[in-house]
Amino acid sequence: MLTRIDHIGIACFDLDATVEFYRATYGFEVHHSEINEEQGVREAMLRINGTDDGGASYLQLLQPIRDDSPVGKWLAKNGEGVHHIAFGTDDVASVSEEIRDRGVRVLYDQPRRGSMGSRITFLHPKDCHGVLTEIVTAAAPHASGDTSGH
Repeated sequence: MLTRIDHIGIACFDLDATVEFYRATYGFEVHHSEINEEQGVREAMLRINGTDDGGASYLQLLQPIRDDSPVGKWLAKNGEGVHHIAFGTDDVASVSEEIRDRGVRVLYDQPRRGSMGSRITFLHPKDCHGVLTEIVTAAAPHASGDTSGH
């Protein structure tokens, strides 16, 4: 079962300038940042609010670290803007199997590591009315309640 909008991914050419725009314009602050070598991106997660299921909703700003990364290729073709939407769930593996059984192409056979230690997969945009869709299971919070992955 999907429980929330986990995040909206926004592709950008300059992560620092884009973070500054969202900070200055809306007051959003960086909750977590990292380089994800597997995905080929430098990213910043800006926490928007908490959710009823104990998770949170974020804006994920993505700057490619390689031109041949999926986000790098997407930026070259489309320019800056909304790259994907991500829905949260308690079990990315079982939800992605249910969705696959409904005829939607799931891009990874097994969930992969995502931001902040999460587990993720993507659904093919051609099967989702043109929207690249991510399914996310957040990492378990540490005993301190910190969900930033630190």
